[in-house]
Amino acid sequence: MKIEEIIYKTYDEINSMSRFDLKEMPRKAKWYLRILSWILSFPETFFVKSSVNKVNMDGLKGGYIMLCNHNSFVDFKVATRAIFPRSSSYIVAIDGFIGREKLMRDVGCFPTRKFISDSGIVRQIKHSVEVNKQICQIYPEARYSLVGTTSILPDSLGKLCKLIGHPVVTLISHGHHLRQPFWNLTKRKVKSTTNMTQILTVDDLKSLSVEEINRKIRDAFEYDDYQYQLDNKIKIDFIDRAKNLHKVLYQCPKCKTEFEMDSDTNKIWCKVCNDTHQMDELGRLHNLEGETRFPHIPDWFEWQREMVKKEIASGKYHLELDVMVDMLPNSSGFYRIGGGKISHSLNGFILTIGEGSEKLEVVKSVKSNYGIHLEFDYFGRGDGFSFSTKDDTFYLYPENTNYSITKLHFAVEELYIKSTK
Repeated sequence: MKIEEIIYKTYDEINSMSRFDLKEMPRKAKWYLRILSWILSFPETFFVKSSVNKVNMDGLKGGYIMLCNHNSFVDFKVATRAIFPRSSSYIVAIDGFIGREKLMRDVGCFPTRKFISDSGIVRQIKHSVEVNKQICQIYPEARYSLVGTTSILPDSLGKLCKLIGHPVVTLISHGHHLRQPFWNLTKRKVKSTTNMTQILTVDDLKSLSVEEINRKIRDAFEYDDYQYQLDNKIKIDFIDRAKNLHKVLYQCPKCKTEFEMDSDTNKIWCKVCNDTHQMDELGRLHNLEGETRFPHIPDWFEWQREMVKKEIASGKYHLELDVMVDMLPNSSGFYRIGGGKISHSLNGFILTIGEGSEKLEVVKSVKSNYGIHLEFDYFGRGDGFSFSTKDDTFYLYPENTNYSITKLHFAVEELYIKSTK
């Protein structure tokens, strides 16, 4: 079936279906698919004039882990160019396998459900670097950056790298968010720069603690596309450069109202107090009448995080939403099981589907999600988010279309951080 199709099934029908095989070891990419991936990747990286700077990479052979930041689909193509003529395996979210599971596995991909604890993935990565002697690409942020800055990284990353015991390389790209921001996927002409750096040797992994390894990884993952744009004077004259910006900047800094922002062409404004900002060609915001509190988009974004953090600290944070529920049991596609209710509080998520004897309740604790996967206008279904259990992934689309799922992004992260202190 086509991924855009909405196919209705009962939960019992979905429950009887086979699930993704998350234990199969990654395959070594077939030679002809390696060539095809190069052919498909090089034209677009040439178009964006992507440059790759390699640091501490001389003499690095055999398998290793490559940790990549994640801003748009071109990340994969730049990574393919960066490691040329070698190939790699890829940890890919299960929705990437819909309708093409055999092809994805033959390319070297192996699936995972996002934000769940899966000890089997350690064995798969080890198989990739030790048996297949390949590079294993990991995108530890596990979702596209919303404003071109670093997303939260899991504390388990350092432990994983230490367990694998092979060199760790970071691939950090600058400009990919500017070229195709997650909230408006129309491509713009932007030159990108990528730094490929070996940050941890085998000896480093033996001698450093998990905390020290995490610190090195987090230091390497510091990036800010809008600062990169300003520093390099990259002008973007695309007329709709601010269209849909309100999806990530959902709260007015002047009147503090949530979910009443709107945007179009190069402007974003509050529908309550009419406070209006214009985005210039260097990605800076300018208030058209009053004080410009946040000329730098990530600063406005992080201010919203602080507002959510205060709401959590006060004990008042609570979310209740009516949602449409899709499930993704395997690569055959999404199945809609109808309406449900989702609550998110200081204790985590509760998803309720159905009533009476057919009632299904899915509970996720705060500590089980260090982040959450968002989608904007996902295949025409609207804005939504997903979370997973071991066997299922639920895609949830709020019926209140005014609600900004970006607030949920902050709440999940901040509750997780609070729970680890």
